[in-house]
Amino acid sequence: MSNTGNAEGIRLAKRVAELVQCSRAEAERYIAGAGVTVDGVVVEDPATRVLPSQSVAVLPGASAEEAPPVTILLHKPEGMNAGVGMRGANALECLTPETLVVGGHGQPRFLRRHLARLTLCTPLETDASGLLVYSQDFRVVRKLLDDGERVEHEYVVEVSGGIREGGLALLNHGLSFNGKPINPMKVSWQSEGRLRFAAKGVRPGQLEHMCAAVGLTVTDIKRLRVGRMSMGGLPAGQWRYLTDYERF
Repeated sequence: MSNTGNAEGIRLAKRVAELVQCSRAEAERYIAGAGVTVDGVVVEDPATRVLPSQSVAVLPGASAEEAPPVTILLHKPEGMNAGVGMRGANALECLTPETLVVGGHGQPRFLRRHLARLTLCTPLETDASGLLVYSQDFRVVRKLLDDGERVEHEYVVEVSGGIREGGLALLNHGLSFNGKPINPMKVSWQSEGRLRFAAKGVRPGQLEHMCAAVGLTVTDIKRLRVGRMSMGGLPAGQWRYLTDYERF
């Protein structure tokens, strides 16, 4: 239906501005907020070109106010690139309407604009899996990136090999990484071959380095939690919005 890219017709934003008697910027916000239909179909791209014969309508309750920024929680599958290394497909490819887990009070309605200008706040190695946070909200970006050293992350790390004597104590405190002492953290056995790390300021490659220093080989890393936010039951490759009452 959409005539996007058609040289004929006029931009939808111009048509809406004439229809509602508003500015072009306000018209673009009506459209980007999924408040405009063309021939009965919602169109979210203000650059869509429409013909004079096409019916354009602004839906009841549509708003020209700027939509608030969103924050996205994604369960990254192993093998996808998320800011550390360039191997594998980009984890952003998981962010589609089909992989969105819907539900929860205060969860925004999906808009295509939610997938634009996202900042990856919690990079993760390509071979690791688990919770990623993307955000349009400068407050979340500041907390998780600028002040990220203060936010605790929880990981489950699968290992093989035999740990050296006193190795668990060293994992908790006493090792260095890239020539600098590692801050104290909470490390414990969850089961044979599985360690839990609760730590702040973890750098790419740090967990593998720490385990190698005590005789262990890492076979898998999964991040379960960032601050107060956990993956919960979010399946691999699926995502949801941070609701308005949730905080890191």
